[in-house]
Amino acid sequence: MTDAVARNRILTGGHTHSFPHAAADLAQLLAAYGIESAIDFDIDAGLAAVDRERPELLTVYALRWTMQVGDKYAPYRAKWSYRLSEPGRAAFESHLARGGGLLALHTAVICFDDWPAWNRILGGTWQWGRSSHPPVGRVAVKPADVADPVVAGLPAFEIADEVYGDLDFAQPVQPLFVAQALAGDWQPVAWKHGVGKGRVVVDTLGHSADAFSHPVHRRLVARAALWAIGRPDAEVERV
Repeated sequence: MTDAVARNRILTGGHTHSFPHAAADLAQLLAAYGIESAIDFDIDAGLAAVDRERPELLTVYALRWTMQVGDKYAPYRAKWSYRLSEPGRAAFESHLARGGGLLALHTAVICFDDWPAWNRILGGTWQWGRSSHPPVGRVAVKPADVADPVVAGLPAFEIADEVYGDLDFAQPVQPLFVAQALAGDWQPVAWKHGVGKGRVVVDTLGHSADAFSHPVHRRLVARAALWAIGRPDAEVERV
């Protein structure tokens, strides 16, 4: 493992999830692999800092969207409804254009639904009226049949989490891991691709902080982050 320290900003916060606890555990996990994180609950302030400081990695682990679909969200709109600003959109694009890495975890695929480019950047996002997930429960996760440093040697595992299904994929993605909740179909839960000079990894697991203590999933997250910042494949596989 290289001794170089990489910088990361974690954009977090939002409705229903225990983001303060989980984001802190995520930061601790990444620190063990030489990635030091600042945690931002103010999305716009965090993106302004990304533009100013140019960290190697930007992590989105948040649930911030417009909340305009579904009457059940009406009581929460005043507190949690969010529209990504034009400077915020530009910060994402600039970060990737200069070769920065992006790690999108769990509810990141629901975020920024007022910005169509988010679907292109992640490769797949939540589609209201089609996408869904069963309640949190025991989930079977297995590596996809692909030769990739993020996957190499990691075993199948079980975890208490949510499986997002029927996402809107901007283009076919090569899954890194797939998961099955109850007797449902196997769904992609982790994938990666390039966007300009940048590298993007999506991992839709991570409903709670427990996900970052799971021995296999924490290795997946660490590998994903290291790959996103351009570390050599051999270093990624050693995690």
